[in-house]
Amino acid sequence: MARPWFQMDAEEVLRVLESSRQEGLSVREAERRLRQHGPNLLREEERRTLWPILSRQFKDVMILILLAAAGIAGWMGDFTDAVMILVIVGLNASLGFAQEYRAERALGALKKLERLHVVVRREGKFAEIPSQELVPGDLMALNEGQRIPADGRLIEAVQLRLNESQLSGEAASVVKHPRTLHKKDLSLGDRLNMVFMGTSVVAGHAWAVVTETGMETELGKIARLLQTIEEPKTPLQLRLAYLGKWLAGAAVAMTGVIFIAGLVRGEPTETMLLTAISLAVAVIPEGLPAVVTIVLAIGAQAMVRRNALIRKLPAVETLGSVTTICSDKTGTLTQNVMSVEIVYFEGRLVNITGSGYAPEGNFHEKGARLDPKNVPALLQLLRAAALCTNARLEQQENRWTILGDPTEGALLAAAAKAGFWKDRLEAEYPRIAERPFDSNRKLMTTVHQDPSGRLWAFSKGSVEEILRRAVWVTEGGTLMPLTRHHHDKIMQIHRELAADGVRILACAMRGLEIVPSEEGLKDVEEETVFLGLVGMMDPPRPEVEAAVANCREAGIRPVMITGDHRMTAEAIATHLKIRGPKDRILTGEDLESMSLDELAPLIPNVSVYARVSPEQKVKIVQALKRRGGIVAMTGDGVNDAPALRMADIGVAMGRGGTDVAREASDIVLLDDNFATIVWAVREGRIIYDNIRKFTRYMLSTNSGEIMTMFFAILFGLPLPLLPVQILWINLMTDGLPALALGVEPAERDVMKRPPRDAKASLFAEGLGLQVVWVGLVMGLGTIGIFGWAQAKQGLGHGQTAAFFVLTIFQMFSVLAMRSERNALWTIGFFSNRKLISAVFVIVILQLAITYSPLLQPVFHTTALTMGELVLCVGVALTVYLAVEGEKWLRFREWSRRPA
Repeated sequence: MARPWFQMDAEEVLRVLESSRQEGLSVREAERRLRQHGPNLLREEERRTLWPILSRQFKDVMILILLAAAGIAGWMGDFTDAVMILVIVGLNASLGFAQEYRAERALGALKKLERLHVVVRREGKFAEIPSQELVPGDLMALNEGQRIPADGRLIEAVQLRLNESQLSGEAASVVKHPRTLHKKDLSLGDRLNMVFMGTSVVAGHAWAVVTETGMETELGKIARLLQTIEEPKTPLQLRLAYLGKWLAGAAVAMTGVIFIAGLVRGEPTETMLLTAISLAVAVIPEGLPAVVTIVLAIGAQAMVRRNALIRKLPAVETLGSVTTICSDKTGTLTQNVMSVEIVYFEGRLVNITGSGYAPEGNFHEKGARLDPKNVPALLQLLRAAALCTNARLEQQENRWTILGDPTEGALLAAAAKAGFWKDRLEAEYPRIAERPFDSNRKLMTTVHQDPSGRLWAFSKGSVEEILRRAVWVTEGGTLMPLTRHHHDKIMQIHRELAADGVRILACAMRGLEIVPSEEGLKDVEEETVFLGLVGMMDPPRPEVEAAVANCREAGIRPVMITGDHRMTAEAIATHLKIRGPKDRILTGEDLESMSLDELAPLIPNVSVYARVSPEQKVKIVQALKRRGGIVAMTGDGVNDAPALRMADIGVAMGRGGTDVAREASDIVLLDDNFATIVWAVREGRIIYDNIRKFTRYMLSTNSGEIMTMFFAILFGLPLPLLPVQILWINLMTDGLPALALGVEPAERDVMKRPPRDAKASLFAEGLGLQVVWVGLVMGLGTIGIFGWAQAKQGLGHGQTAAFFVLTIFQMFSVLAMRSERNALWTIGFFSNRKLISAVFVIVILQLAITYSPLLQPVFHTTALTMGELVLCVGVALTVYLAVEGEKWLRFREWSRRPA
């Protein structure tokens, strides 16, 4: 169990680790510890070889059935069918292999965060070593811009600020100090005397003693989580597995019934065995896995055009089942940049528009546009805030970025909106002296000389510290004593803004007579003039609120999971309407004391989780899944990766996200736009609807073939279809229309109905029953036409008529199955031109097979008369009328609604 280093005094930590502040470790001791603890690397589990990964692709039930079907087809001499089945199986196996291999690269991305060099103190001397040679007890130097190579306890720190958003999810930099913390069970973000691998130094410098390396670091714990979490099977994979078992059972039953029926009739055993096996093979829709794969790939391409990159094909369909979207706050719901939203001065509140670090925006007071150049007090406040910074605002490739602290970047952007640019200000007000920020006094002060030669001290810092030192305030440009009334009013505004999740700094100034000495700098922060408050926050993305509303309309529940503070998370969630008035908020501290069984019953009433660790994010996803939900988790940081892997759908950010998050995800949003996932959910629902449509169609057509052959045996008739004719039907009339059904436009209620039950099979909502009765209609119609035509002109003519009518049956069937609820004439006959084209091509080809002298010998057909042709079309039309009639009976109220 890890020691509570943050609760221990720095000297005690050094003593426990047997190190020294002055000497560090000896070289010999460092070598011994390196052998003991191993290199400071994130170790991977033993890599699975390529063969086990490949062999796992052939364990799916449907694939095993297809392999068996290929073997039987080959044994019976039908090598064309056998080869085609094997090609389909190979295609699916190669896709699955590529997906699994790519998913395992997440640890490779984590390892990119480790390849550093670091300065350490050993035997009292400085030495630069590779970060993988760090050991517990080493003293490591930390400087501005450096990425921290191991976990450690601070022993010295000067104005140290770190960016820990990769671990905590908090956008603002964190002030660190070496003082002992006495509170127990602090979250990572609150351990202010600790530093963690993978985070970076924004400002200042420090020395820290290494406490953990490699897999024992917080980053290592995330790596271990990624190794141990197994990716769940998608709903589509589960449904296809169920379908495969069902088809296997149907094949065995059909084989047995027909074999026994033939023997009872006195047919030869060998003949009946071959016939029964042929029909068993026919039960299996060989093209179904290929059509599913192709339709998923087409959907993935459509999503890429809308900035959703699909890394794992089954995820396309799984999106349609999503019941909960768990979103990280920083960088996902918000922009991951600090932005000044509001300022307060002389009793006035002024809002500032714009987002990010772009110096573009307007000033508004009580809804009216305000020109800052006409408000001297506002200009003074923004001038002071901009001068009292060390950051730089830069434009790189048409994008404004910040060099330095994000908070100071927000101040510079706000000042630039009023026309104050840092370089021009410093040229006009050159800096004479500086007193850096200190976590004890919570202030930063700079001294400047104005164009007239007068000296001014500008301070910024916590509201309480500025107010404690200020003695003056301005009102209408007049200097007045700062009274208790002023103080109370300022603190009231502070509390109101803080409750809305706004981070607040105060600014003050003081005129000086002489340049202060280094010792005298502390006095310039006393007896100042209070200038005002600057309120900033990591603003929500502008499109997110509408996306959240769309989620709710679609029956999807949005949940915020963040490492940020409770108050900030609550404010953002309330603003975006993620949190309802009666919803609860849980913190990491709450989760720490709860078991999974205790958490699961609370899940429906909790919409915000704040100050949570990576392990707790995984725990939340587990609890949601335990309640039967299909969970999508969005995120961009290293801290999100385990939860992304655990979720049914992991959604990473493409622009602001980390390699770790992207490699652990199923989908990457290329535009980092939360709204894109809502569009992707819509596309996922469309794709699942279409998978049901072509599954219904393919199984119905196979059912029609089987019923035709079954009734022929039952009624003592010859075989109504020849093998070449069955092969044509399976390859052409099954394949092309099924593919075209895969791109059928959306049903009109696709985002107005609740998510489908992930446990429901493909046969839900009457699909299985429809497959049977549609097959009966096709089988009886075909066998009737066959019997009539055979009696009229012989077996060959009867087989031609059966072949033709069964094909036309399937064309009418596919037209009727374009919608589960709406009639063909209400959705538009030509709304899916690909399907209409496929039907047209197949009908033309079928006519060519029937009447072309070149094709008649190949397919053993004879020409039908016009009367026979019309009769076949009339009989085949019955299936269209039957399917449309069933829809009318089942969805009469729905059909009356306007489109």
